[in-house]
Amino acid sequence: MTVELADGTLPSRQHHQERALPRFDLSLSENPFPPLPSVLSAVNGVLAHANRYPEFLPLRLPKLIADHVGVHSDQVVVGSGATGVAMQIIQALTTPGAGIVYGSPTFDGYPIMAEMAALDVVPVPLDAGGNQDLPAIARAVDKRTGLVVVCRPHNPTGTVIPSRLLQTFLRAVPQRVPVILDEAYAEFLGRADQIDTVALLRRHPNLLVLRTFSKAYGLAGLRIGYVFGSRELISRVRRLQLPFGMSSAAVAAVAASYAAEPELAARIVRITAGREALRNALCLRGVAVPRSHANFLYLPGPGVATALRRAGIAGKSYPDGSARIAVGDPEADNAVLQALRPRGACNPIPEAS
Repeated sequence: MTVELADGTLPSRQHHQERALPRFDLSLSENPFPPLPSVLSAVNGVLAHANRYPEFLPLRLPKLIADHVGVHSDQVVVGSGATGVAMQIIQALTTPGAGIVYGSPTFDGYPIMAEMAALDVVPVPLDAGGNQDLPAIARAVDKRTGLVVVCRPHNPTGTVIPSRLLQTFLRAVPQRVPVILDEAYAEFLGRADQIDTVALLRRHPNLLVLRTFSKAYGLAGLRIGYVFGSRELISRVRRLQLPFGMSSAAVAAVAASYAAEPELAARIVRITAGREALRNALCLRGVAVPRSHANFLYLPGPGVATALRRAGIAGKSYPDGSARIAVGDPEADNAVLQALRPRGACNPIPEAS
């Protein structure tokens, strides 16, 4: 589809200024809400003792998370957001020249970290519906492969791999090859799409489940991520644990977040309801948006990223003119609708089955 400014005009000096200082920054899939009040209170209480060092190596936080997830504390590694933990995994489990296989496009941190670690990227195109092509990813695994990454929900399309297809895929990957199941947005999944990751770990010791408190929990600025998996893989990742690397505020924030899960659930409902309303409205404008299971929408191009930018909206843009935008802020959602002119009804995009 071709997208113009809402009023059909060319960009003006004002639009160029808005590019530098967007009215809405929707590029990082951030939670539009601040941390829950009880979480803020807990963090503020810890900050009164910020003159004291945190634990040399984190023990309380892995145990707190392990108890919540349902694994042993020696199966959990924590770090600076999911990105920091992913980098630990890459450094601990791969060697320069090894291949990293993933569906493309993906979270842009993976190719960046791969370059830092001198890995060869093996991007596998998504299918026409924005789904990760698991059979093709499995075929791309060879003797040089050092790591495979699968996102659920997928970043940037928000699509979800059905449990059956994921299990078939994991059986097809050699057990010598670690597989990261990136669940950064798992809290936004509906009940029908949730899977028993602990049971998966028992069947697939090469699986590593990566999560974060940045998205649904709204704690992106505190940089709290974690991974859980088999003791053998986790022990190797833990060797790169940075001393004093996790703040005391992280422990307080996670404990308070777990205690406030009913409030968190209400916020997730509010965000996902806004997501569905925005997707439906965009579809009526001719934007063939894949059904998302996260807190963002993927708007296929060409021209979408440019139209948003001209309207003072920063999205995560892609070379074909597509964009990913965070959802949940009613004012920002409305601005997106104003920026994209109607082009007729869109055709539904099939989900993986």
